[in-house]
Amino acid sequence: MTPPRVAFFTDSLHEINGVALTSREFVRFAERTGRHLLAVCAGPGNRVHQHGSVRCVQLARSRILLRLERDLSFDLLFLRHRSRLRRHLTEFAPNLIHITGPSHIGMLGAILAHELRIPLVASWHTNVHEFAGRRLEQRLTWIGQESRRQLTHWAQTLSFELSMRFYRLARILFAPNPQIVATLANRTGRPCSLMRRGIDTSLFTPDRRKRQDEAFVIGFVGRLSPEKNVRLFVRIEEALRNHGVRNYRFLIVGDGSERSWLKRNLKQADLPGVLTGVALAEAYAGMDAFVFPSETDTFGNVVLEAMASGVPVIVSNQGGPRFLVQSKKNGFVADGFDDFVEALVDLRTHAYTRDLQSAGARATAMTYSWENVFEDVYGDYQKLDQP
Repeated sequence: MTPPRVAFFTDSLHEINGVALTSREFVRFAERTGRHLLAVCAGPGNRVHQHGSVRCVQLARSRILLRLERDLSFDLLFLRHRSRLRRHLTEFAPNLIHITGPSHIGMLGAILAHELRIPLVASWHTNVHEFAGRRLEQRLTWIGQESRRQLTHWAQTLSFELSMRFYRLARILFAPNPQIVATLANRTGRPCSLMRRGIDTSLFTPDRRKRQDEAFVIGFVGRLSPEKNVRLFVRIEEALRNHGVRNYRFLIVGDGSERSWLKRNLKQADLPGVLTGVALAEAYAGMDAFVFPSETDTFGNVVLEAMASGVPVIVSNQGGPRFLVQSKKNGFVADGFDDFVEALVDLRTHAYTRDLQSAGARATAMTYSWENVFEDVYGDYQKLDQP
């Protein structure tokens, strides 16, 4: 059966985040396998280029932006690209349009799918409602705790309901963990399939470890923003010191609005900013434990990267990363703050536990392949032909 021609409208492609990583791998997969793909994304200027079977259309951002984070913004004048994209779609003649979320690029894709009567597919990558709730909570510190809680709950509920309305526009859906798959299927009435993530196990590998010192390195990689719950590291440091742990340091890779706060409040920490490629892989391999306190992530690409690097991971029992972890086999799932600390003390104290978890983490990562992920996606596209 001939693979469908896909117009892929992605929230992020050039940025450093999970959506962008998945989108780039999807584009590379289409190039490798000769599948016809029209990839639409935002960038610094209007540009069209062809790589084999893939055509990339980059749309310039306007100066009227709603900035959500340093690498994340919503173009309030996005409709100005509508006519140009309509011409590209008419020429490309896709069998379906696949959008990655309710960004301005995703909204353009949904609008044009409706206008041109092209089947719409949507994947869920970010818990936008929780993102909104955490951001609002941090900005309302000047009001009482109960009022702040109520306003945050209202904003999160409204954002979730609006998201459900948006995703009902699609014929089929994808989500990165079983919990969200069930929620989307139930709330939208649309078929929803699991779309996991893959990992480059030749880039992320324990063989890149270069450290010779005896310090216990606690790592984190990701956007340093409120929804990642990164301020928990300060409490963790205080608890570790109370347990008598001294020869340690935090290695916190990434950038965002919380970076300066962490630099001021952590006593023993390196914050090198954003790392990519081999430098990032070497940073992972130099960690002794990877702590991911986010409760809002839907999958956690960085957790899988740490596991591929042979690093035991400690994640929250809320959010998608917990589906990657088998406690005491490749890491720990923390039911609360005390569990984060207990797991770290255990890994710091018992080398055997650390080595066992390291081997288990690597073994888990070896089972994740981008090739399998996207072959399954194309298989699920066939559901569009079903009545």
